[in-house]
Amino acid sequence: MGLDARLRAVVGLAQAMAAAVAPRDSVRAAARGARLALDGSFAAISAWERERGRLRVLVNEGERRPGEAEFPEDESYPVHDFPEITEFLHERWIGGGGPHAWVESAGGARPGRRGETLRRRGRGTCVVAPVVLSGRAWGELYVARDDGLPDFDEDDAEFATVLAAVIAAGLAQSDRLEEAHRLAFTDPLTGLANRRAVDMRLDEALEEHRRAGAVVSLVVCDLNGLKRVNDTLGHATGDRLLERFGSVLSLCGAMLPGALAARLGGDEFCLVSVGPSADAVVRVTEELCRRAGGLELGEGVACGVASTGDPIGAVKSSRRLFRLADAAQYKAKAARSAGPVVAGRDTAVVQLADAARQEAPGERRRFRGRA
Repeated sequence: MGLDARLRAVVGLAQAMAAAVAPRDSVRAAARGARLALDGSFAAISAWERERGRLRVLVNEGERRPGEAEFPEDESYPVHDFPEITEFLHERWIGGGGPHAWVESAGGARPGRRGETLRRRGRGTCVVAPVVLSGRAWGELYVARDDGLPDFDEDDAEFATVLAAVIAAGLAQSDRLEEAHRLAFTDPLTGLANRRAVDMRLDEALEEHRRAGAVVSLVVCDLNGLKRVNDTLGHATGDRLLERFGSVLSLCGAMLPGALAARLGGDEFCLVSVGPSADAVVRVTEELCRRAGGLELGEGVACGVASTGDPIGAVKSSRRLFRLADAAQYKAKAARSAGPVVAGRDTAVVQLADAARQEAPGERRRFRGRA
């Protein structure tokens, strides 16, 4: 496709998105415009749901394979299967490099699931372009060609980068319509869920625990070293550390199906898990501690775990689960533990949490839900 044709394709894509009435129509117009502009057989647009740690497909457009609905109800993939959306995007272009598309092929040597997916669905090559809104990785544009057609090349990747920027501009317009609702349940800095969303999820989860015995686990995390970073390098650098840890938390949370990743405020974060065993939650928390320990500028993270799958006694409210997880986190921080402390497996934690319930308001420990 020549330069003039590509310019017309860009204009056509922008016009189609502007003419869309509903957000779904806008996303479909974006995928179709990008597919035609890149002479692809198939296109998809996906959004990174940080609180779930999932890459959720919003639309599949073009020559779909069995199982590929145009508007999937819940076609999503854990971001740890596609780590470039957190590691490549967040670490490389946030430092000034700028988002850039890349090409993969069914016969390529690049590790990961994309080549395997291409082969399984009879496609030969794809180009993947990050979609960035307000300086943050929002999701991706994916365009593929069927097996037997010419492979995408670097020029196609450059053009896909431009198309993704045009799509981002169009999505920003429709995104504002949902902003008020989203902000009510989202931390604006990290894109994770906020405390209000956590409280609602825990209330629902504990009801499920009482009704059906579902294992409910809460991981409370305190990011170490944030005050030092703020004091010595400035709050903008501290915010970047919070964002990076938020990405790590989202990625690890994706290892627990259905988990909710959230920022409670300041340097405090949490994971809410419903269903997976206490052992599975502890393993993921150990991985979280390991990854957090490798973050530039940070000093690791102190994590406490409380799960109904461990011997912690009856959990009748989210306040008790928070007290237990807080007490475990407090002990992990005091001991400078490299891994999580788990309530019930460390019996002193349950005693500490129960004692905290009786403490006077002036006590230095700050456990949530004191009653």
